[in-house]
Amino acid sequence: MMILPERRPNSLTASSVKTILFGGTATFLAITFILFPKDAYEASIRGLNMWWEVVFPSLLPFFIMSEFLIAFGVVTFIGALFEPIMRPLFRVPGVGGFVWAMGMASGFPAGARLTARLRKDKKISRIQAERLVSFTNASNPIFIFGAIAVGFFHNPALGFFLAVCHYGGNLLVGLAMRFYGKNEELVSTRPFSIKEAFSMMHHERLKDTRPLGKMMGDAVHSAVTTLLMIGGFIILFSVLNRLLTVIHLSDVFAIGVTVLLTLMNIPNELSPALISGLFEITIGSQMASVSAGTSLYHQMIITSFILGFNGFSVQAQVASILAETDIRFKPFFFARLIHGVLAAILAVILFEPLYMQSIKKNATEVFAPGYYEPVYLLFASLYEWLTQFGGTITACTLILFIVLVAIKQDQKMI
Repeated sequence: MMILPERRPNSLTASSVKTILFGGTATFLAITFILFPKDAYEASIRGLNMWWEVVFPSLLPFFIMSEFLIAFGVVTFIGALFEPIMRPLFRVPGVGGFVWAMGMASGFPAGARLTARLRKDKKISRIQAERLVSFTNASNPIFIFGAIAVGFFHNPALGFFLAVCHYGGNLLVGLAMRFYGKNEELVSTRPFSIKEAFSMMHHERLKDTRPLGKMMGDAVHSAVTTLLMIGGFIILFSVLNRLLTVIHLSDVFAIGVTVLLTLMNIPNELSPALISGLFEITIGSQMASVSAGTSLYHQMIITSFILGFNGFSVQAQVASILAETDIRFKPFFFARLIHGVLAAILAVILFEPLYMQSIKKNATEVFAPGYYEPVYLLFASLYEWLTQFGGTITACTLILFIVLVAIKQDQKMI
């Protein structure tokens, strides 16, 4: 008896369309890399330098520190203390306070990494994780004060203004996302108790039976592995953004962006900066700072949106981290759109009272540049120090990482 092959439907399914789309895009990019090798090389070097000198050394200590804080039960202790605040406001457990603080201090994608870790340890539910990651992934103060305010705009006083818009937008996103998954049962808040917090921290520490040496090695290994992944995405999107400009494909996107900016009474000269910022925040912010024929007011609106949206480069990093868990990416992407819009609106509202008025007042008043000058000078100095010594830190850490991997492989072979 002859067995006939199974007939397949002629119509394209959604899965088939996705396969064609992914395959066609990958092929197109590969051809583009071959046709424009010089541009791809220069863009990759630029992305590599940013990761090597700034991103790696600035995120490394926070990643390693977070591993120790989780292992020693400190995160559980902080969670018990912040429970009466985080759950009523954001409908997330108290440990979200630790993730929020670390996310703002170290910058993206630290918030996503810590959220994924808590989800793997079953300390939060999936809905709670999706709420938490939506407002804990932010730019760090060093980048806002050092790179953008001082490095790009050469105006340190803008750092405070941009930070208020960025972190204020993050806060509003967290309050808005508390209504996400509202049908989920809301667990009652535990009463505040220092004694119970210490008890929970002690029990959490006892669960981890690893020796201190192994714990340190695992912390370094986990941190460096994540940072290598982040570096790959930074380089990839730096090259992608450059090639889209070279082949003039970004000009097609500029048509729709120009119409949108015109409706909002924003100069069209800022459309290249906005398009670049959708892919990579560093390039977009830098282009906004040098856009001819535009005012500082409009530049701040676009820069605030770019910082809030995070760029596809950061979003891809977050998607890769969340893919290791059951946390869905769509709520995070939706939150980034909201954050970008809210940060831009705050820039519109606060530019006159928070920036223009402050630079006119006496330096002794609260919001005058002289009052918070030590703050932005500190972050600007840290950014300058990173660009000078960050490469050495990265090189030494990678050597240590290679040694640790070699030792671990030898132990497996014994």
